[in-house]
Amino acid sequence: MAEVHNQLEIKFRLTDGSDIGPIAFPDATTVSALKETVISEWPREKENGPRTVKEVKLISAGKVLENNKTVKDYRSPVSNLAGAVTTMHVIIQAPVAEKEKKPKGDPKMNKCVCSVM
Repeated sequence: MAEVHNQLEIKFRLTDGSDIGPIAFPDATTVSALKETVISEWPREKENGPRTVKEVKLISAGKVLENNKTVKDYRSPVSNLAGAVTTMHVIIQAPVAEKEKKPKGDPKMNKCVCSVM
């Protein structure tokens, strides 16, 4: 029974409704490590899978989880029940390509086109 309190069963719900897991994680596991698990377990047949931890956002109980926090920090009272599985929602945000970013102070944007007649 002590095992239930030291580990948390988590399944990761993808945006299409499919799941990864459930997988058991020790309480000391960081959110960053959870994201690495999502990347490594991402179904190969699905397109646009995440490549880096920065592209993955995990949401549990309506909160976006921070990378440096642990599973224990986000444990809910319900997760202490025998056989309980916590569902975390996975959001993928692809990084914005460098070409798409507009530099600040773009000279084309700062030209004055006024004319006095």
